[in-house]
Amino acid sequence: MSNPVRPKKIPVVIGERQYHLFFSLNSFALLEDYYQTVEECLNALAKGSIKALRAVLYAGLAHEDPELTPEKVGELLTLADLPSLGEQLTQALISAMPEVPKNVPLQ
Repeated sequence: MSNPVRPKKIPVVIGERQYHLFFSLNSFALLEDYYQTVEECLNALAKGSIKALRAVLYAGLAHEDPELTPEKVGELLTLADLPSLGEQLTQALISAMPEVPKNVPLQ
């Protein structure tokens, strides 16, 4: 049975523009372009890597603007913007992850 939950587009304001964070299969493929695996990227993000944060934000925003690059995302943000983006980024990533069935033992 497939997961009926679809990833959500989470609104975020960056600079003076509203964007929507959204993680599709293409988003995760972009992350693999920068890291060997998505897991490696998320581990770097968990360790506080600014480069990983920029890559994840870019991957979640790339669907809205074909001209967007990781460097442009970095130019739009300052360190002061990061705490306010944390919750939205977490929501967008969690909504994109498959739900773990309740009766399946974890290994």
